Amino acid sequence: MLAISLVFGSFLTVLFLIVGLIVGWIAREYMMNYREVPNLHPEFYDENGNIIPDEVLAISFEQNYFDSNDDDEEEYD
Repeated sequence: MLAISLVFGSFLTVLFLIVGLIVGWIAREYMMNYREVPNLHPEFYDENGNIIPDEVLAISFEQNYFDSNDDDEEEYD
């Protein structure tokens, strides 16, 4: 009984390995060839619609800066 279980178990292991490799290969081919390329933000394009080769730097400033650590120290002093 142990020999039969080992034979079927090893057969199923090899079978699942082969099926997993085939399904993985098909999924990889689909993702590489048929997936849409994500659209870039408008900042990455020049006036003619071409992608600019330079690095884009974005800086944002917050209008209302609030640091809760300052208030906590004042309450306990």
